[in-house]
Amino acid sequence: MHERLQRLRAALAERDLPAMLLTAPTSRRYLSGFTGSAGALLISAEAAFLLTDGRYTVRAAAEAPAFTLREVRAALKPMPKLVAELAVELNLTRLGFEAAAMTVAEYQQFAQVLDKTVELVATENVVEGLRMVKDAGEIELLRRAAAITDAALAAVLPALTPEMTEREAAWRIEVALHDLGADGPSFPIIVAAGRNSARPHHEPGHDRLGEGQPIIIDMGARLNGYHADLTRTIVLGQPDDTFRTVYAATLEAQQAAIRSLRPGLPWSEADAIARQVIETAGYGRGIAHSLGHGVGLAIHEAPWLRITAPDAPPGPPLQVGMVTSVEPGIYLPEWGGVRIEDLVLITEEGCELLSHAAR
Repeated sequence: MHERLQRLRAALAERDLPAMLLTAPTSRRYLSGFTGSAGALLISAEAAFLLTDGRYTVRAAAEAPAFTLREVRAALKPMPKLVAELAVELNLTRLGFEAAAMTVAEYQQFAQVLDKTVELVATENVVEGLRMVKDAGEIELLRRAAAITDAALAAVLPALTPEMTEREAAWRIEVALHDLGADGPSFPIIVAAGRNSARPHHEPGHDRLGEGQPIIIDMGARLNGYHADLTRTIVLGQPDDTFRTVYAATLEAQQAAIRSLRPGLPWSEADAIARQVIETAGYGRGIAHSLGHGVGLAIHEAPWLRITAPDAPPGPPLQVGMVTSVEPGIYLPEWGGVRIEDLVLITEEGCELLSHAAR
C-alpha cells in the first residue's frame, strides 16, 4: 500500500492539491486495504487517515495498518465534522474530492461545515488513473478469478437442457462459482436465450433455453474484490445458418482486435478494428456497444475500448499491465444475438489471454 500512497501523493502534487478526501469504495480498498462498506480516506502529503464508524473500527485497524484511524459518530461527530477537524489539524485550505463518488447532498453538508475556510476541489479519475495498470498481486487475483470462471462454465454446460429456464441456468452457474472458491459473482449473471439474446444486458427469466437458438451466457467470479468477466454464446442442438454466420463474424472481430492489442495502441483503435470486421460481414446494424472495458476492483473501469468522435483525438494508449475485456457482439432483434468475451492482459510483447474457456 505504501507504493500506492506515494503514487497518489505524486498525483495530488501534480494537481496542486495538499490533500484529498476519498469516498469511493474502490478507492478506499485500493489505497488502504479496508474492505468495510462505509468510510472515507483523507490523505495528505504527510498523513493518511481512515474515517469509519464503530461497526468497522476493529476491521479497519487490522486491514489498514498504514492509516491512522478516526471514528465517525453519527450524532456527535458525523463525517463532515470529522473532516473539518482534520482540515484544521492539517492546516488545509484546499481539499480535493471525488466528484463521481459524492452526491450533491453530501457536498452541501461538507461545504456547510467547512464554511469556506477550505476550498473543495472536484477531481475526476485520480485514483482510477492509478488503478488502470495492475501490479503483480492484482494480476494474480485476476488470473485466479478468470480460472474459477472458466471452470464454473465448464462444470455447468453439460447439465444444461432445452427444458431448463434462463433463471435456473443462471442459478446453477452462481452455485458453481461459489463451489469453486469465488466470493460470489462479479455481477448478476446473464443467461439470454433466443430473441432475448439480442438484449445485451437481459435479466434471466422463465423462458426456456430451447433448441437450435442462440444462448448468451455472461458471467464472472469475484475473488478478494477483483472481478472476472466472460461471455460465451452456445446452442443446444443444431445451430441454424444465421447462427453460424453471425458467430463467425463475431469471433473474427474478436480475434482481429486481440491480435492488435499492444502497448501504445490507442484505446479506440481496437474497437475500430473489430467494428470494421462486423461491418464488412454485413452486420453493422447489429453493433450495440463498444469493444471492451477494463476490469479490476470494479467490473467496469478504465481503459475503455470504444470509438471516439470523428473530430476527437484517438484516446490514450494501452499500457503494460492493463487488463481489459474484449467482447464484440452482434444483436439482431428479430433473431437473437452473439457475444464472445475474454479478459486480456497487455504485455510487453502484445497481450495475453486470461480467459481460457472453450468457444
